[in-house]
Amino acid sequence: MTRRPAAIRAVIAEDEPVLRSDLQTRLARLWPDLHIVGCAEDGIEALALFDAHRPQILFLDIEMPGLNGLQVAQQLSGQCQIVFITAYDNHAIAAFDAGAVDYVLKPYEDNRLALTLRRVKERLSTAPPLMDELVAQVAAAQRPPDYLRWIKASRGSELDLIMVQNVVCFQAEAKYTTVFTDHREAIIRRSIKDLAAALDPNAFWQIHRATIVNVEAIEAITRGLSGVTVKVRARPTRLRVSEAYRHLFRHM
Repeated sequence: MTRRPAAIRAVIAEDEPVLRSDLQTRLARLWPDLHIVGCAEDGIEALALFDAHRPQILFLDIEMPGLNGLQVAQQLSGQCQIVFITAYDNHAIAAFDAGAVDYVLKPYEDNRLALTLRRVKERLSTAPPLMDELVAQVAAAQRPPDYLRWIKASRGSELDLIMVQNVVCFQAEAKYTTVFTDHREAIIRRSIKDLAAALDPNAFWQIHRATIVNVEAIEAITRGLSGVTVKVRARPTRLRVSEAYRHLFRHM
């Protein structure tokens, strides 16, 4: 009796649910024998899935919260074949044309994805590449995003400037958002949604529809029957983490 070869295992790490589902559907159509053992929403979860399943292939989004794709790739250097997912071909093409690692662009196209899969299949018989040099090239080629650096807060007739790195958390109520630092608080007319889009997602995590916290200000995480809460520096009360954002703390 001929034994069937073991299925090739893969993990998808993509923080956008629609694109994650789209990629999974396309992979099922283009490579039916590929076994997707898990899908991650961020870099921390991607590492956990790798440890649990030891996949041969990792489809890895470059831009993710928590740990980005480049940081994950560094930690998994030489352990699996990696296909980077990116929306920016300007920095991807030059770094990946060496051939050791491939990439796919968002939004996905079957022709480009099929080419990537052919290349990955050919590489499965070779040792996974070391990633340090490639990661350094991609990181150097990326244009740093223009994240928010200062918050403007009115105080009577004066305008205060608060450095974002000094902010402990943002909490919204009605039409206003309160900015908390170690030593003061201020009111601004800026929504949490607007702030979330302007802040560095690796430094600031939205944990609730009305709350954003500075990751470096987190002192404690509590899990209980009522859910997850976090204690941040200089704030007496714990902040509730809504279910939609609990995955950020799953492996902390």
